[in-house]
Amino acid sequence: MGQQKQPTKEQIRLYMQSRKSQHCPPPSIPEIRRQLGWGLVAQAPQGGERG
Repeated sequence: MGQQKQPTKEQIRLYMQSRKSQHCPPPSIPEIRRQLGWGLVAQAPQGGERG
């Protein structure tokens, strides 16, 4: 399973500033996450392989 990758506070501040200047409804939550690069990051397998 992957780990959650969250945007930095600065990325969120910049995003919110750009949203304030736009005069349209906010995008969907998945679209906001996509724009901020907020998603699951693939995690390398840990431990040895069984064989």
